Amino acid sequence: MSAKSEKRVFKKLGYNKDESEKIVASLNQLLANYHVHYQKLRNFHWNVTGGDFFDLHEKFEELYTESFANIDLIAERIRVFGMTPYSLMKDYLEKADIKEVGTDLSSREMVEEVLRDFQSLVDSMDVCAVKVADLGDKATEDMLVAFIKSLELHHWMLSSFLKE
Repeated sequence: MSAKSEKRVFKKLGYNKDESEKIVASLNQLLANYHVHYQKLRNFHWNVTGGDFFDLHEKFEELYTESFANIDLIAERIRVFGMTPYSLMKDYLEKADIKEVGTDLSSREMVEEVLRDFQSLVDSMDVCAVKVADLGDKATEDMLVAFIKSLELHHWMLSSFLKE
């Protein structure tokens, strides 16, 4: 076995201040969007009514549980860079592209709202993914790809739910 294998070199472990700030700015934006989305899912879980109650009550709980786990992963990833994640509701509400809604939506409107949030989250993830890929941050890129895969699956399911 004398075949030479080409040694792959990990781009780097650790990022300089400028690189870290670029990555963390994108991650904090995603964190803000996820937090508002998470709270919206809680709102919908608590306030859904009608014939779809049992299905959607359970689905919204599944989605907010997953969102909570993703929020934690994003915040911990920010800490890896030695920086502080947003942690105040004020920051989330000011910075997020996703906005709060009331409690009086129909079940269909709730699902439509969640689908719009998914698009905003994926848009935010895409911006972040481009930055981290340019900097060689494979760990953050991998995390984002996993999030996107999951959102695509949920998007398909909820879109199918809305079809007549």
